Amino acid sequence: MTDASAVPADETAKSYSGLPGAFRYALGASDSWLFKGYVVVALLLTLAIALVFALGLLVLLAGSEGLRGGTFTFSRSFFLFVGLLVVAPLLAPILLVARRHRRTGSTATYDRALALSGFVFVASLYVGLVISVPPQLQEPTGSAVVAALYAAPQLAGLAPPLAAAALLYAVHRFLR
Repeated sequence: MTDASAVPADETAKSYSGLPGAFRYALGASDSWLFKGYVVVALLLTLAIALVFALGLLVLLAGSEGLRGGTFTFSRSFFLFVGLLVVAPLLAPILLVARRHRRTGSTATYDRALALSGFVFVASLYVGLVISVPPQLQEPTGSAVVAALYAAPQLAGLAPPLAAAALLYAVHRFLR
């Protein structure tokens, strides 16, 4: 077993431990200001989404108190799974850039491209939410774009985030 003082200083500077360390590492290692901005936005959005899903889970648990397992147990698990599906693509650019800087070194072009695809994913989440608004909660609007999004079937709200996540993966694979 080795202690931390036996590890060279440059080796500890190159590594990070866990997700919080990846945020710090990617923020410091990247030369792209666009990517650094994405790290801050993604961190804030991830915290906000985690809070919303945690509060939603509490409401779901309170509503299913005293009921037997089965469908209710599945719905709670599915709720957490959806939360993970929303947060994972937000964090992916940060983790990919941190990994690439740590292993092989990265370019500002790669960092910028992943930040742009991350911002596209953030915008796609908003578009998906607008599409999936229930009709009784839709507000009248003068915008033809919003009216067209409201007119789409609610299930179509899955398409923009899925397409943006695929774009993020394609950008990573193309620039790898």
